[in-house]
Amino acid sequence: MNDTPNKPNRNRGRRSRFRKPHRDKGVDGNIDPGFRDDPEESGVEKNGNGPGEQGSGDGSHDATQQEQTPPIPGRELKLYELQKLTVPQLITLASEFGLEDIGALRKHELIFDILKANARGRGTMFGKGILEILPDGFGFLRSPLYNYLPCPEDIYVSPSQIRRFALRTGDLVEGEIRSPKEKERFFALLKVDQINHDKPDAYKNKIPFQDLTPLFPDERFVLEIEPSEISMRVMDILTPVGKGQRGLIVAPPRTGKTVLMQKIANSISANTPDAHLIVLLIDERPEEVTDMQRNTKAEVLSSTFDEPPERHVQVAEIVIEMAKRMVECGKDVVILLDSITRLARAYNTLQPHSGKILSGGVDANALHKPKRFFGAARNIEGGGSLTIMATALVDTGSRMDEVIFEEFKGTGNMELGLDRNLVDKRIFPAINIERSGTRKEELLLHPDELSKIWILRKALNGVPAVEGMELLINKLKKTKSNIEFLMSLQG
Repeated sequence: MNDTPNKPNRNRGRRSRFRKPHRDKGVDGNIDPGFRDDPEESGVEKNGNGPGEQGSGDGSHDATQQEQTPPIPGRELKLYELQKLTVPQLITLASEFGLEDIGALRKHELIFDILKANARGRGTMFGKGILEILPDGFGFLRSPLYNYLPCPEDIYVSPSQIRRFALRTGDLVEGEIRSPKEKERFFALLKVDQINHDKPDAYKNKIPFQDLTPLFPDERFVLEIEPSEISMRVMDILTPVGKGQRGLIVAPPRTGKTVLMQKIANSISANTPDAHLIVLLIDERPEEVTDMQRNTKAEVLSSTFDEPPERHVQVAEIVIEMAKRMVECGKDVVILLDSITRLARAYNTLQPHSGKILSGGVDANALHKPKRFFGAARNIEGGGSLTIMATALVDTGSRMDEVIFEEFKGTGNMELGLDRNLVDKRIFPAINIERSGTRKEELLLHPDELSKIWILRKALNGVPAVEGMELLINKLKKTKSNIEFLMSLQG
């Protein structure tokens, strides 16, 4: 018989030091940051009625509040439409859901509270964005309103959803979402409705971009839109641009490269509205970004000079991945990049030192990624194309810029040279005729048109750049179209 008196067990209720602490894990043991459960594993993604799809998720305080005052019935809300609203419009919408004390809230906090109130009223919410997959295996849907950079309204995508639908960075994903639960910071994707404007099952059969067959451009972008737009008429004659062109605009400072890019964007959007046009401004001035947004119909994405190189690179990489996914779906995509020189500078800043330094301080391995960006431009056999027109800076006084230009020289199949001497004479467009041309232009031009252009080039051969461009501009102003001008040339 045990004579030891009964003593209270001091270890009762304590966690054993040999037992692993419980951690909320996502699918396959991956700990999802800020998420207690995986929306797909809860059954919501499969049938749309699993636990966690609706309800507040706000804890006991919100539950008590719901018992006191019944929630206002929810409705169908789209996150990307809420992001376009102004703060006064969001405050008006929030008041319709019975939210109070919202005057001091910021925009993303208003959106957050509106969607949570809509969830309490059993409403549905939808979102879309461009997927960016992080190294940890999960991803987020980024919004174009924030240049596809991280923002508070990003939508979390679980690793299991990424594996199930074979999602990749750059995919446009649309679907139903839910508001964050307790201790969560982001919205979560519940159901995948569309991937790149197609059903999820059909997307799995797409051929990867790197396996598509590249060809020379054989279909032309007509840039001529009206008789008075001399710049585009000159480009149509001297440097025709085809679908899948890899063009380099070589520009000294203050030669009108940004204005020329703006005119190219307007011409493509007017004559080829089916093409998806993206203007990517890297390390540019903020006022130029605003001017481009207001004066073009293109999707303008930017990372201004006051932002770090990491943001320059992140914007550029998600844009090129997004363009590749569109080309895989058979679309024609055009990227106007200003400038490839500053993008290469950003990559050079972030490149770990390899010990192999070129003249000008350029790391030998730093230009591989910007070359891969520029080299993605191609015409695809069977449909689809990616056209990239990029500006390269020269005569800036920087040895690094000269080295970058020399590395990219010859990689394109179209080159347009701007001349500072023409700008000094106030001759626009300041295009140097002898330094400008397109490879395999016979694939883009009609034989009769090509023969007339050759006659023009022979006549201007040896003529100084200033006199030659003045003569060409005066002749174009006297005709209403390029066809009329070329027909007037005598062989």
